[in-house]
Amino acid sequence: MRLHKEGYPTIAIAITLFVAVFAACYFTMGLSIATYIILAIFGLFTTLVVSFFRVPHRVTSRMDGAIVAPADGTIVAIEEVDEPEVLKCRCLQVSVFMSVFNVHINWYPISGAIRYYRHHNGNFKAAWLPKSSTQNERSSVVIENEKGVKILVRQIAGALARRIVTYSKEGQNIEQSSQMGFIKFGSRVDLYLPLGTQIDVKLKDKVVGSQTILGWLK
Repeated sequence: MRLHKEGYPTIAIAITLFVAVFAACYFTMGLSIATYIILAIFGLFTTLVVSFFRVPHRVTSRMDGAIVAPADGTIVAIEEVDEPEVLKCRCLQVSVFMSVFNVHINWYPISGAIRYYRHHNGNFKAAWLPKSSTQNERSSVVIENEKGVKILVRQIAGALARRIVTYSKEGQNIEQSSQMGFIKFGSRVDLYLPLGTQIDVKLKDKVVGSQTILGWLK
């Protein structure tokens, strides 16, 4: 299993903690039942941390007009909304919620050029709440495809997430399904699409980042 570079410091801390707990238990209680129980708990925690930063093997293909899922997770919103930050128009919002058990790599849903990037500090409310899109810590990226169509991708921190990593730079050309960034420990990705975009998923659908086609741009 490959591990993501964003997880190296956290994994190192988890392993160090496990070793420290093992040493403390061994020298105070020996190999007692209590020691085994404590080690099992911390071993499970360490395993979950390592699993969280796994890099899945994904075979991708680029399709003109297709919008691929930017993250693994569950569709929690498909609705028309006003986007006031940058697009400043009525849009179709599609949101993917990631639980702590999902891979937390984010992928670009379309190919194109980065026209806008901003990181905003904010709250850490539950990521499935509607207000999290505008009140939580977040990063906003606008991608313009070769036909001049712009979409907004917004990474949103959740109740447990404390760091959003975004690799985007304004003026950069990017490819569909290449890595956009990473969000640590539970979060959400919103897409703001032009009205009239064909959507091929529905609420509560499970989607796979860089694999599932969410819909098609006109």
